Amino acid sequence: MSQMSWNRGIHRWKWVALFLLPGLIGLSLFILYPIASSFWLAFQDWNLLRPPEFVGLGNFQELTADADFWRALGYTLSFIVLYVPIVFVAGLGLALFLNQKFPGMLVVRASTFLPVVASWVVVSLIWKWIFNPAYGLVNFALGVIGIQGPAWLFEPQTAVYAMVITSVWKDVGYIALLYLGGLQNISESYYEAARIDGANRWRCLRHITLPLLTPTMFFVAITLLINYFQMFEQVWLMPMRDSAADRQVEVIVTEVVKNAFSYSRMGYASAMSWVLFALIFAITFVQLRLQKRWVFYESD
Repeated sequence: MSQMSWNRGIHRWKWVALFLLPGLIGLSLFILYPIASSFWLAFQDWNLLRPPEFVGLGNFQELTADADFWRALGYTLSFIVLYVPIVFVAGLGLALFLNQKFPGMLVVRASTFLPVVASWVVVSLIWKWIFNPAYGLVNFALGVIGIQGPAWLFEPQTAVYAMVITSVWKDVGYIALLYLGGLQNISESYYEAARIDGANRWRCLRHITLPLLTPTMFFVAITLLINYFQMFEQVWLMPMRDSAADRQVEVIVTEVVKNAFSYSRMGYASAMSWVLFALIFAITFVQLRLQKRWVFYESD
């Protein structure tokens, strides 16, 4: 009897393995193999024209003295410091509005999500026109109130602000959708009990909504930081070509792409990618360790 059960178990696992095989092949070819290859290349000097040459930690040592990398890291951190708090709060405010029950709210919810599904190429073209210093809408609006608008996408200082504004406009609908899911998961019984005790809207928001929304806030914070340490499209597409902003505003991923495909320094680019991975991993690990101090679950 036990032998028959064993044979049936083996037969069943053969079918499981058969159905998993296509996915495992894709996982191995397109994820596991590239990860292992990039780790191996991080310790090599390879320009695509000759065989790789082992240099040990040479790429990482060079990275510590690379002014371009540190400037790119500075721009990445500056963008995150400006972008994350704005979209974090704006997404929450938009979600609170979208959670109201008004006629036509489904249409409003759908329209707020349209920028999220738009291509970054299309978004960048639209906002490059909006920020154009000669005929763009932003400088036109500033001129109406007597303010001389800057050359937004030509100068490094203002280009960062323009890309932050564009990124917030594109992403706030997605963040609001995440918050909206968290809001609708909060039981109405909490608010009914609070209203019976005389709590107003502000007290309900402060003592019920925000504490019970902290798991969603935690997920949003991790998602934003991981995604925007890897930001690329807006920095690659938005600055005006051959301008000071185009030459100076770089982030870590654009430095990786340039070193790999413009300078053919595949080993150095791989080392830079693994430094970025270590940075994201460390920040995510710290967030996971600190979540117990401010994230509250209903079972708590």
